[in-house]
Order: sequence, then C-alpha cells, then structure tokens
Amino acid sequence: MTMKKTKLELTWPGKEERPKLEPRILIEHSDKSYHAAARREGDLFDNMLIKGDNLLALKALEADYAGKVKCVYIDPPFNTKQAFPNYDDGMEHSLWLTLMRERLKHLRSLLSSDGTIFVHIDDNELGYLTVVCDEIFGRSNRINIITFKQGSATGHKAINPGVVTTSNFILIYAKDKSLWKPNRVFSARASRDKRYGRFIVNRDDPYTQWRFSTLSDAFSRHVGIPQRDLKKRLGDDLEPQLEAFVVENAESVIRPARPDYNSVSAAARAMIDKSLASPKEIFRLERDDHADFYLVGGERILFYSDKLKMVDGKYVAGEPLTTIWDDILSNNLHNEGGVEFPKGKKPEALIKRCFDLASATGELVLDSFAGSGTTGAVAHKMGRRWIMVEIGDHADTHVVPRLQKVIDGVDQGGITKAVAWEGGGGFRYYTLAPSLLEKDRWGNWVISGEYNGPMLAEAMCKHLGFTYAPSQDEAEYWRHGQSSETDFLYVTTQSLTHEALRLLSEEVGPRRTLMICAKAFSGNLDAFPNLTCRKIPSSILTKCEWGRDDYSLNVAALPEVEPEPEDSAGPLFDAVEGQANG
Repeated sequence: MTMKKTKLELTWPGKEERPKLEPRILIEHSDKSYHAAARREGDLFDNMLIKGDNLLALKALEADYAGKVKCVYIDPPFNTKQAFPNYDDGMEHSLWLTLMRERLKHLRSLLSSDGTIFVHIDDNELGYLTVVCDEIFGRSNRINIITFKQGSATGHKAINPGVVTTSNFILIYAKDKSLWKPNRVFSARASRDKRYGRFIVNRDDPYTQWRFSTLSDAFSRHVGIPQRDLKKRLGDDLEPQLEAFVVENAESVIRPARPDYNSVSAAARAMIDKSLASPKEIFRLERDDHADFYLVGGERILFYSDKLKMVDGKYVAGEPLTTIWDDILSNNLHNEGGVEFPKGKKPEALIKRCFDLASATGELVLDSFAGSGTTGAVAHKMGRRWIMVEIGDHADTHVVPRLQKVIDGVDQGGITKAVAWEGGGGFRYYTLAPSLLEKDRWGNWVISGEYNGPMLAEAMCKHLGFTYAPSQDEAEYWRHGQSSETDFLYVTTQSLTHEALRLLSEEVGPRRTLMICAKAFSGNLDAFPNLTCRKIPSSILTKCEWGRDDYSLNVAALPEVEPEPEDSAGPLFDAVEGQANG
C-alpha cells in the first residue's frame, strides 16, 4: 500500500491567482543619474535606482540578473491591521500575503545559488510570512529568525499595561543552504567583561618573570589616583575610562581559567601537570595552529586581547553573532542620510551587519522596498554593487538626495566612519517603460506610440527570450537580439514582402537562423528554412497582462464591504511600496 504524498502549506483566498507580468524594459534618465566628478580605482558607477512598481521591476531585471544577486535585504510594509479599514482580517491577510508571495518568488529567482535574503518584519505577520518563505525557499534553507531590539520600554510605551513591544524580526534564508558560506561576524559586548580582573605588570619581560596585580591597582597607578578615591574622583567617567584602559592594554589584562583536562591535547595535559607541581612558575606551550598556552598554578592565562574584534571600525570586546541583535541602537536615526522618514528608517549599522554576514566587496545586493534609501547608502559605502526599487515619490525626494550626499562624501552619519567612506562612485536612475501594447480607439491592441525602434526591439527580446544585442555593423542591421551563436532576432514595424524575406534569408545564410517580428508578411513563408516569422502584436497578445502599471494592491477588485461605524481605522495604502521602511 502506497501512501499519498501530502504537502504542508498555508492557503488563503486568491493564492492560486498568478499575475501574468509584462517584462518591461528599463529607461535610464541621465539627468537624474549621478556620478562622482573624480573617478578612483575600484569605484562602482553602474548601480541602479529604479522608480516604479517593484513587482514589474523585479520581472524587468529577471532576464539580465537571474542568479546574479548575492544578497537581498527587504523591509516590506508591515501589515499593521490599518491597511484595509473596510475589510475583515482574513481578507487583509490574504492581500498582504499575495503581495509578498509574488515578490519573494521573483527575488528568489534573482538570488545566486549561494545567495541570502533578509526579510525584516514585525510580529503582526511573522508567523504567516515564515510559512510562506518556507514554501518558497524551502524550510531546509531557513537559516535563522533574528530578534532585533529596535526600542526600549520608555515614554508612552511604558504607560500601557501588558507586554511592551520593543522588537522586530529578520528572517534569513539561503537560496541553497548546502552552498551557503556566511562570513564570521562579531557583535560588541554591551559592557566590559569584568571577569578579566588581573593585570600583567611587566608584559614585555620574558614570560617566566611576569608579575601580576589587580586590574584596579594597575588602572589606579595609570591615572595617578588611589584606588579608594577612584569612584569619588572620576564619578560616572570611571567605567568609560577603565574600559578604554582595558582595550588599550588588552594584552596585559588577563583572567585565570581552569582548562578542561580531558578535552585538551596530550601536550597540554602534560603542561598542566607540571604547572600543578610547580604552582609559582609560569609555563608556556607553543602551538602552531593556535595562540600559545600559558599556565600558572594549573590554570590557563586568558588574555583580553583575544576577545577584541574589529566591529564597525572599532576594536571592542566581540562575541560571535547570535540570534538576538540588541546592540544596534535605533535612536538618532533622523540624522542618518539627512532625510526624514518617521517610524520607518532602519539603522545603517543593521543593514551593514546583514551585508557583513552574507556578502563581500564588489558583490551585488538588492532592495525592492527602498523607502529612504538606507540599503543603497550602506551598500555604496561598503563597496557593494546595488539595485534599489521604489514606487513612490521617495525615489526622488529621499533616495536621490541621500545617495548624492554619499557619493559626494558629505554624508558623515551612519556607518561612514566605521568603513572609512570618503565618497565616489555613482548610480543610474531608471523608470519602467510604459506597457508595450495599448488599445486604439476601436479597442484593438496595437504597439504603444511611446515606443521607438530600439525600444521595440529590446522589448521583443525580453518577450521572446533573446538577449538584446544590436549589431554595430550596418551590414547586419537585422541583428537586434541573440539567443545563441547562430540564432538571432530582427524586429521591424514594416510589412515584409516575399522579396524582402528572400534577401534577408540570403544575408543570414544557411549556418544561422533568424526570427523576424514584423507588422505583416506576404508571400510563401515556408520557402526560407532559416527564417521564422512572427506578427506583432498578435504573437505576444496572450503572453501577459497589458497596460497595468501598479501591482501594489488590487483594491479595486475587492468586494464591497460596509465600513465600520468608528472613524479610527487609518488610511488605506494607495501604493504599498511607498510605505517601505528602508
């Protein structure tokens, strides 16, 4: 007896409805693109800012960037139960999940095989989104769910009864966990590790002659203040000064620790035995693959210097990254980037940590909910190539000015000092082309009047799976696109006669093939085995939806629902991407 296979999944109204997206081309606006005046070695200039619906933008990127994005960070609009005031909770969940599911599917296709996606969310949709991400990326590819402390229980939050919400969450998925190779990242300890309370007075002398004191005594002599008067004289400055002293003298600050006798090497066990037998002597076991092993009285000497890691441009007592990120402050964010984005902007240090974990210099990162442009600013300063998408006016009012300041080197906030950023590079500004087809006054689908010859050729390449690569040789004017070394595409709005096709067939030759897209053809089309003829627009009419520029929320298609009597539901999202929180 064979058991029927079942699949565990989350279902909701409209889940199986799949939009047939039009693969739009991108149009660069050179007046809004921006580049540093001086070019330096290593500067990156081909970063992309795209203004438009982010689902259509992801589709537009697919042909050229599928499998090429190393890291995705998105901070989508949180479903705060205020988006759809006239619809019940189930309908609201359904719309939000549909919005996210389609975008996540396209983001996955853009990720490289060893790529990573970070999805920032709060607890309103965390459970649902996790199940959807499990379905799209595979539960086995879920890396972690990070808890990010973004605030404190102060102010008005402290007044309300019950549990105060101070955290968001970041879902981390790999495209393929078997290929995932994260970087080793450390976070700063919230405070000095006070277990390190001893000090080597004469660190530069041979180790056999080392003398020890307490850390307090060493610090007291350093500042010239008796130990009993330290707190009285230094007050609140005591701990900051002591911490600075510890970091500056980290190779002399130590603590004893009893080693696990059964887990160390035979050589280490022999050294421990010697140390126990001669407790006043200092022993050293030299090791090639690890730091030398120092012992006194049977206990190992641990050095504070081994705890120090470079975190955000400073040497601090670092510890391995955990799933609790409570060391990145969200205060004073209004100063970052020089743009206002109330209750939405994320710290540059947060996104830096994501990129530190899952990318390297020169690799491509993407954010399809750009918001105030934090992702691009961080990526630029870190030397990553980047793509951002934003549907709303934030693209012009927030993102462009912010990135201009980064490129000019005048943005001194955020992670600038941590990565020693001084300016440079640039970006290109794009919008989505209008829909390729439009209806004429008789209701017939025709090619949009906004398309010129090159735009039409590029669009048809996207629709038919060719790479847009127009020939620079005038003799081969018919080479607009290419799918292999011998297979080409020619696009024209002319009506081609039998004689015109014969001439094209001769120019293409018997070793190559050419697909021709034209308004009309005449003659015997089967007479030329190296030619394939397609009429436009009829050959692409059923390939996708035409004339739709906004996939943020199809609110107009929802059933009518009577509004609730109270007048406190909140505004309707008229463009969800414009509510992005980045």
